Order: sequence, then C-alpha cells, then structure tokens
Amino acid sequence: MKLSPARTLKEITAILNAEFSGEPSHIISGLNEVNKVEAGDLMFVDHPKYYDKALASAATTIIINKKVDCPQGKALIFADEPFTAYNKLVNYFYKETFSLKHLSDSATVGEDTVILPGAYIGNNVKIGSNCVIHPGVVVYDNVIIGNNVTIHANAVIGGHAFYYKKRTDRFEKLISCGRVIIEDDVEIGACSTVDKGVSGDTIIGKGTKMDNHVHIGHDTVVGKMCLFAAQVGVSGAVVIEDGVTLWGQVGVPSKLRIGKGAVFLGQSAPAKSVEGGKTYLGSPADDSREKMRELIALKQLPDLIKKIGDKK
Repeated sequence: MKLSPARTLKEITAILNAEFSGEPSHIISGLNEVNKVEAGDLMFVDHPKYYDKALASAATTIIINKKVDCPQGKALIFADEPFTAYNKLVNYFYKETFSLKHLSDSATVGEDTVILPGAYIGNNVKIGSNCVIHPGVVVYDNVIIGNNVTIHANAVIGGHAFYYKKRTDRFEKLISCGRVIIEDDVEIGACSTVDKGVSGDTIIGKGTKMDNHVHIGHDTVVGKMCLFAAQVGVSGAVVIEDGVTLWGQVGVPSKLRIGKGAVFLGQSAPAKSVEGGKTYLGSPADDSREKMRELIALKQLPDLIKKIGDKK
C-alpha cells in the first residue's frame, strides 16, 4: 500500500508511540509485507529466523522486536509485537468502507459490459469493456478488471488474505489492504475465489482461464495464458509463469515459483519451485516420466519380496 503523501519516520513512530533508529526525516512511502517490498516501503519482522532477510531486503524501514544495529540508509522501529504494530499502521492509513448498493457509485463500468442481477460490485472497482459478470458474483473494493473478462456465478474476487498470527487465545488477522488485478480476456469459473494482496496486488494474467472451484491466494501472480482445471488451489505469494497448466485438484504451496509452460497432472503438488517446460506428477511432484517409473517399481515390490522369501 502506497502512502500519499509519504510520511517521515518521526510521523510514523508518533502513531505507534515507538522508539526508532535512523534519521527522523527518513521517508516512508509505503507499507508492505516481505514478499512484495521495494525501496521506500516499511515492513515488519518478528522472528529471529527472518531478521537477516528483513534487514537485507529492499525495504528501507523495518519494524523489529530486537535492538539491532541499523543498516546504512535504512531505519528501524522497535516494537514488542511488530505484527500488531504493522496492523495499527494499516488501520490508520486504510479504512475499509462498504457500499450498500449492488453497484457502488464509485465503480466504473466499460462499454457493452453486462452485470447480471444479484452481482455485487464494490467501491472503486474498475471493469473494462465487453465483460460479463454473472449472478452472485461479489467483487470487493478496489479490484481492477480488464476487457473481455467473464466471471461466472458466485465467484468472489478480492476477499481478504488468509494470513493470521497465532496468539495464546486467538488468531490475530493481518489486515488486507491490497488489490486484485484481472487482465484482459480472462475467464473465471463458478464458485472460484481470488484473494486480494495483503498490501500489494494479486494478478491474473491476460488470457488465463480458470474452471469452477479454483482458489488463488493473496499476492499470487498468475501469468498469461494459463489454464487451471476444477478444484485447483494456489496458496499466497506464488509466482506462476506464462502458459502453465494445472489439472484438477492440483495444490501449490506458498511462495513457490512454477516455471513457464509447466504442466501438473491431476492431484499433484510441488514441494519446491520447479522449472518450466516439463510435465509433473505426484505429491511431492516430480517429472512425470520419473514418477511413473517409481510407481511401476513400487507395484513390482511385493513380487520381488515374495521371490526373495521363496529363495530362503
């Protein structure tokens, strides 16, 4: 989330009533989480495992729960609970509002676009030309939809990120203030869901087609001309390059990268990032030919054991 206007370190720490290290005039131009940070952004880190990664990231301001030396050109804000402090800033700069109309007054709709009865279009939504939005579709605030997009019945675009911190007696939710961007010529199947970014954008690339009951997690970037069959589930902060095919019930864990042109056969799931141009099978997924050899070998194993036993 970009701050307009940008704020100084002194102004931000006054909101949090927190100590800091760095120049009081240091500029903070955005709030972001680790997978999306860039220069000018503020992020948080609350686990020793990720201190070094956060301090070396592109973020130039870090909320941290340990007193450490401030890297050159950056600023640190000290807080016992960085997660909560970050949420406090999001709440301060981002106010979720609700339209009580089926089509918000602040939404814009392009020429020849059809929004069928029962759909809900939220605040500041932009929909391009020649789109069809079917009954029961819910489009949350700030979503951007390109031209020639079809969204089938009961799909939800822009729901909150599934991102929580476990406390002793509850789960604390990381507040979502990002967007969803759906590019031209995309089709999204019935009952599918695309979550908004925590602080950045979830993107569905041009020409991508999704079957029914597909879920795309927060901050995931799906490339152009991808094809996802029914019940595919993609976690948050995944990068799926152009031309990827995910067949039915494929699951992709968070923060992985799927290379261009990769194909995952039904019910497969990668355990790590994979290169493009190959077909994958199984869970954890591997090259489909190698996986088939493994399955054939496993099928032969009982007979081999029996033969060994007979020889004894």
